[in-house]
Amino acid sequence: MKPLLTLIPVLKFCSGLSVKYLLPLIRRPKTLLQSLKPISSISGPKPKWNSNSNLAITNPILLVMESCNSMLELKQIQAHMIRTGLITHVFPLSRLLSFCSLSDSGDMSYAQLIFSQITNPNIYMWNTMIRGYCKADIPVTGFTLFRRMIQERVDMDCRSFVFGLKICEQFKTVLEGEEIHCVISKTGFAPELLVRNGLVHFYSTHGYLDEAQNLFDESSLRDVVSWTTLIGGYVQKNLPDDALKLFNLMLSCDVEPNEVTMITVLSTCSQKGDISLAKSVRTYIEKKNFNCGLNLLNAFIDMHVKCGCLKSAREIFDKMTIKDAFSWTTLINGYAKYGELDLARKFFDRMPEKNLVSWSAMIAGYSQNNLPNEALDLFREMVAADILPIESSLVCVLSACTQLGFLDLGCWIHHYYVKEKRVQQSVILANALIDMYSKCGSIDSARDVFNGMPERDLVSWNSMIVGYAAHGHAKQALIHFVQMKSMGLKPDDITFVGVLSACSHGGFVTQGWKYFNDMNRVFGLEQKLEHYACVIDLLGRMGLLQEAYELIKEMPWEPDEAVWGALLNACRMHGNFELGNLAAEKLMYLDPKDSGIYMLLSGICASKRRWVDVRMVRSMMRERGVKKTPGRSLIEVEGEFHEFLVAEESHPQSKEIYKVLNELLVISNLERYVPNTSNI
Repeated sequence: MKPLLTLIPVLKFCSGLSVKYLLPLIRRPKTLLQSLKPISSISGPKPKWNSNSNLAITNPILLVMESCNSMLELKQIQAHMIRTGLITHVFPLSRLLSFCSLSDSGDMSYAQLIFSQITNPNIYMWNTMIRGYCKADIPVTGFTLFRRMIQERVDMDCRSFVFGLKICEQFKTVLEGEEIHCVISKTGFAPELLVRNGLVHFYSTHGYLDEAQNLFDESSLRDVVSWTTLIGGYVQKNLPDDALKLFNLMLSCDVEPNEVTMITVLSTCSQKGDISLAKSVRTYIEKKNFNCGLNLLNAFIDMHVKCGCLKSAREIFDKMTIKDAFSWTTLINGYAKYGELDLARKFFDRMPEKNLVSWSAMIAGYSQNNLPNEALDLFREMVAADILPIESSLVCVLSACTQLGFLDLGCWIHHYYVKEKRVQQSVILANALIDMYSKCGSIDSARDVFNGMPERDLVSWNSMIVGYAAHGHAKQALIHFVQMKSMGLKPDDITFVGVLSACSHGGFVTQGWKYFNDMNRVFGLEQKLEHYACVIDLLGRMGLLQEAYELIKEMPWEPDEAVWGALLNACRMHGNFELGNLAAEKLMYLDPKDSGIYMLLSGICASKRRWVDVRMVRSMMRERGVKKTPGRSLIEVEGEFHEFLVAEESHPQSKEIYKVLNELLVISNLERYVPNTSNI
């Protein structure tokens, strides 16, 4: 131990404590105790950084440390420990290190400075540092420290390997964990139950269930943790039947499940959506007189919500004497998922203390139920409350921007949160940005986001292919399709909707037919209604109306509105009254209240000067009570949105708007532009 050097990190890192203030505290330790006791007495409940509740601590300064709530307080305590020489003792020093590493108010950089001053750290200190790096999500540094333990031949214990494996769970691959597994085998720790449970958990977390199962089967000794860990692994991989089979085997082996086991089993009921199974599990819990703590009750609420039994979830919620944010948020999620947004908002407003997850859940509820304005209003409240959104919040907000066409707000979110590094850009968030930009008309911005992604998935490529197709960049869409395949990604249904749509916009009949046939022949995908609609649109645009109609007749399913709509639109483009009339009749049967069908048919009749038929179509509309939906325009100017109806004069700047419109018409006439009014 180097007591003089220990003062260096204190002087360097005591933010808020000047040297002028710190040195008197070191010289007069009693002053420190007198100043800290009032602080700790009003700091609220004891911080939960001490995992060992059996410690018997009598030293007054260490007792103060147990109630420490900030690094500022800790640095004052450390100054006192240096002055009195208490810091030269192993146990006080280990408590100091534990706070820095494990407390929510701790600081791993400071912990590392302290650790670096210790000449011969004991195994508890090494383990504490690795735990700290695991808690702080710094796996590379933690794993490097574990390797250093091996290199320096530190006498490790079972916990060293367990904490090392926990660090390895944060890596994307199993290579680091397999390295620790080798060390475990070489050092003779493999038979230890604690270590073996850690290995099962590690492989289960990474989805290597065969390895986890083999380790479990080879164990001569298993406890409830062993069983629960493997059951949890099957649940994590969405294999509820295997999880339940293992749970039944556990009961047959007379192993008593604990609360964590039952929470895991309830998750299997949620995955299966089997409420009868859930009831049998609940009966078992009641029969065994389980002490239903908060976590188990929350699991019950979550299970009932996912099984669609909101009434039962509400009954459990109302009976709970203690509720946390998870209890409230689960119920909010349930009501939002099933469209009961008024109830969801009622519970959200009643929450005694809202957290980030609850805000995100309510915003997601609005966005996913096609209430984008409400989603954005709540997001603005969240921002005003100075709450930093998480990835899922921003994805839902960007979806709302997409629904409304709010490009400026989407750009601001991208710049403020992502570009300025307030929220880390993940693949999911980048995909949401691509979708927002392409659907709001800024395909170049979508391309920039796509090109800047270090990692892309199928959704990323699909979003760009569909976006390019929608913007009429057919060749670019097909180039991306070829590049995607070269990256080893297998296209799906959405990919081919974009590809076939691109062929339609580009007029690539031969390529379109090839891609349509390749779906089943090359990629093993079954063509769906939307793919047929794209090909019919392609044929129709190119004037191959009879071929399009023949394809409709050959379809394995009944054509829907999209299929007949594509044919009707093609008939309008090429003036084919007979097929257009047939398509319109089919559409009127499928959706008799859609005014667009009547207007398209009326336009086809007018183009052929069939005025009697035009009058008949309009008479049919009156008889069926179909009214033409007024045309609307929406424009965004400096972040503010203006909506207009046809011939509307209610806008405060309508005179100026019509003046500019008339000027544009004059310019158009000078250019001899004749608008196509056949559809009006």
